[in-house]
Amino acid sequence: MGSVVYNISEKGVQYMSLKKSKRKTKGTKLTYTFKSDVLFKMLFVKNQHLLKRLIAILLEIPLESITDFRVTNAEIPPEEIGKKFCRLDINMIVDGNMVNLEVQVQDEGSYPERVLYYFARIYSSSLPAGNDYSSLPKTIIISIIDFELFDCEEVHSEFQVMEVKRHIPLTDKCGLHFFELPKMPDVESIDTSKEKDLWLALFNAETEEELEELSQNGGAFMSEAIQAYHSITATEEFRNLEWLRTKTRHDEAQAMNNARKQGAKAERKKWQGVATENEQLNTENEQLKNDVAEQAELIAKLQAQLNKK
Repeated sequence: MGSVVYNISEKGVQYMSLKKSKRKTKGTKLTYTFKSDVLFKMLFVKNQHLLKRLIAILLEIPLESITDFRVTNAEIPPEEIGKKFCRLDINMIVDGNMVNLEVQVQDEGSYPERVLYYFARIYSSSLPAGNDYSSLPKTIIISIIDFELFDCEEVHSEFQVMEVKRHIPLTDKCGLHFFELPKMPDVESIDTSKEKDLWLALFNAETEEELEELSQNGGAFMSEAIQAYHSITATEEFRNLEWLRTKTRHDEAQAMNNARKQGAKAERKKWQGVATENEQLNTENEQLKNDVAEQAELIAKLQAQLNKK
């Protein structure tokens, strides 16, 4: 499914400090963007022909070659959205392959490890009891992220498990795809003949004017996706779920902030203890030095008296 792109040096994969997009946009700011995970999931679950087209484009496979396409977690239970650290990803079976698609806005750190963990969970749960390991399906994770992750200019990076010197894949059953939105050009600068760029620009759009430009110049499928966007964002169901999701995000941020504060407090207490211990040691060392000096002085006096005799 597409070519393999490795971002590897002699020291291994080169990551960059995670940087959030700082695009300067002009126009009427969107209340909701395609990066909203509630909108993302609702839109593509309700319009699975658009999701199928998106997956085909991102994985660089012919749309007409997909004969079996199923979303396996279409439900969006409000009680799940209300849980802290809930993921609103989309799990699919695409011609026997397990495919997971996620939009990630927040830079929460250790993202490559997190993606690898998700891959391991999906891959390991795909083997029915008693089946041979060879029957494990290919598992593909697609991450559309709103921060820069790799130290390269390419928007798309693809990874497999491979031998580090000869670059020979260990197996073809692992695919990790990352699409870094901050590396995309502005909407007016994209090549509208490249459908992948149009889809990524849609996720990157932050103003009404950008959506309008994509609708006019992106073809019928892009107009349909934007029309679906307006239809969904106008519903009470979406707004209620989005409000709940926003509240949960706030709670998550508060929990993480409190954890950081507690960690910093514990660290300060630890170093305060170390400082106190060091101060005590320094005092004891000074006392020992004074005792040694006094003993040396006493020995010198005794030696002088012996010499006189």
